[in-house]
Amino acid sequence: MAGFADDVAVLASRLELTTVAEDFSGVAPFEVRMGAEQRVPFVFSSPHSGRFYPERFLAMARLDSTAIRRSEDCYVDELFGAVVALGAPLLAANFPRAYLDVNREPWELDPRMFAEPVPSYCNIRSARVAGGLGTVPRLVGEGLDIYAGRLPLAEAVARIETVYKPYHETLKRLIARTHAGFGYAVLIDCHSMPASVRVGDSGFRPDFIVGDRFGTAASAALTERAISLLSAMGYTVAHNKPYAGGFITEHYGRPARRLHALQVEVNRGLYMNERTLQKTIGFPALAEDLARFSADLMAMPDHHFLDLPLAAE
Repeated sequence: MAGFADDVAVLASRLELTTVAEDFSGVAPFEVRMGAEQRVPFVFSSPHSGRFYPERFLAMARLDSTAIRRSEDCYVDELFGAVVALGAPLLAANFPRAYLDVNREPWELDPRMFAEPVPSYCNIRSARVAGGLGTVPRLVGEGLDIYAGRLPLAEAVARIETVYKPYHETLKRLIARTHAGFGYAVLIDCHSMPASVRVGDSGFRPDFIVGDRFGTAASAALTERAISLLSAMGYTVAHNKPYAGGFITEHYGRPARRLHALQVEVNRGLYMNERTLQKTIGFPALAEDLARFSADLMAMPDHHFLDLPLAAE
């Protein structure tokens, strides 16, 4: 794709990549939280809980400081924070989802957002782009437009080159190191969902949704164990509906290669006020339950991840 590098170079010349880098000159765009030693073959990620909103980004946005947080997976990195003491690394975004969504393909862009035509290699027809939730989102939750006008295409390129790609390079390294050290790796991708989410015609309200891309991203034993643990704690759990896992789960889950990925969605109504974005009295108990859930999940015997039939890919 010779034109790809040329396009990036031209766009970067219009908007220096350092402009976006300066958005995070005081706060790293993401961080790896881990102890001195990784003791388990698990990696946790929280790609949507970032809550540092760069001033330059806020100046572009038409939303106030509360409305722009409607897509944020508030406090999910804290809910799963106990995994670090349990011996697993946690990759946590500091950049907000409204700024950049790393749970998308790298070039899943909405051409309606930009002043220039997007390059031909961009995926402009995905359901996520149609819904305003591409790599550089057009909307936040509740269907609110983020920007008053069109952005320079170079802005999207800079965010992808400066933040998206380094985030995924870091995640890949964590997974590869885990796989090399333990013989397999398990990625738990942590998210939250609105309390209004319902499943099917019955109107079933799940406390959790466990997604494994319909069995393609993780061993069945891992999925079944996750659902069983949460159900035993008294929570209602759905499987793959309406969230089966996004790009991260789909891209990194390769059970035939001993790489497993599971998405866990937590109902925000369990731990926060969605209007004020403040934690409620349910937060500490939920965090304690998730610490126990994570510990029990990480205690699964190795054979559930190693003794799988090889499959052509």
